[in-house]
Amino acid sequence: MTRILAFLLLAASFLAAPALAERIKDLAGIDGIRPNQLVGYGVVVGLDNTGDSSALTSQGLSNLMGNLGLTPGQSPSSKNAASVIVTATLPPFAKPGQPIDVTVSALGGAKSLRGGTLLMTPLKGADGQIYALAQGNLLVGGAGASAGGSSAQINHLSAGRIPSGATVERSVATQVGQGDFVQLELRDADFTTANRVVEAIDRGMGKGVALALDSRVIRVRAPADPGQRVAFLARLENLNLNPGTPTPRVIINPRTGSIVMNQLVTVEQCAIAHGNLSVTITAEPQVSQPNALAGGDTVVTQKADVQVKNEKGELVVLPSSASLNEVVKALNAIGATPQDLLAILQAMKASGALKAELDVI
Repeated sequence: MTRILAFLLLAASFLAAPALAERIKDLAGIDGIRPNQLVGYGVVVGLDNTGDSSALTSQGLSNLMGNLGLTPGQSPSSKNAASVIVTATLPPFAKPGQPIDVTVSALGGAKSLRGGTLLMTPLKGADGQIYALAQGNLLVGGAGASAGGSSAQINHLSAGRIPSGATVERSVATQVGQGDFVQLELRDADFTTANRVVEAIDRGMGKGVALALDSRVIRVRAPADPGQRVAFLARLENLNLNPGTPTPRVIINPRTGSIVMNQLVTVEQCAIAHGNLSVTITAEPQVSQPNALAGGDTVVTQKADVQVKNEKGELVVLPSSASLNEVVKALNAIGATPQDLLAILQAMKASGALKAELDVI
């Protein structure tokens, strides 16, 4: 009897648990808590003759030597140095002395930054103030070699990272709310989700604590004491709720031919015909050699051959589908390449057969 009662209690707990529940911290952020972007100009040295000898790099080395008390007779120029742009993200609540990662990207014609060392580089924010200093050895995830006019390269060599390569020198004041209120900002604006967030806060924190101002912003009454406010927000962000149903969406990247769909995408019955048109142009050099007594000159001409090939496309009927698996099977039945699907999906959206938002990135 005890085992049966325990089983019933366990089953009841599963039934009572919200389906597809998500925490508020996964759906929304707190107004005012945000990262800040930093950028700076620097010089990388120690390269194996793969840097650039531009005027910008020479000026940077001259300024660096001047700061170190050196006065070179002329502007230094070396293929072992390169001008770079250094970027970093200053996280919220960062304090002086905290390390952050930096990304180093070649600015001039440097062939590779592999094995280089970034010299001390101040990183500035949008207000022109220095918030961090960067320096260290680069990690470049690639390799390359060249000789006799031939070269081989793996991955990208003109950019790298320095883990914990910068030290925060100035903090950014971050206010967690103003006065008696804290504002939550949904990452995706949705009236249903905003209303359900308010209902979850009312259940967990008390009636009348939260108020939805629009489809994105929810105003929450919070304790004024900083210690109590932190504990309050810790409880608040871990409240569970069932968010509103997301919008059916298809993401298309025409540069790479990538197509990503979420599980809510559906297709109405439609007919599709798609053919490929290819144009091939080949040029063959030919030498026109006059006779020995003709007195003419030898001329090199080009003989061009242009071919146009139009492949026929058969008419394919796509059945109405209500799940992502059926949509994928229907599109695979066409036999089109990813680049062809880009055009097909846009035409399906225009005809109303594709029940989803189409986003091109």
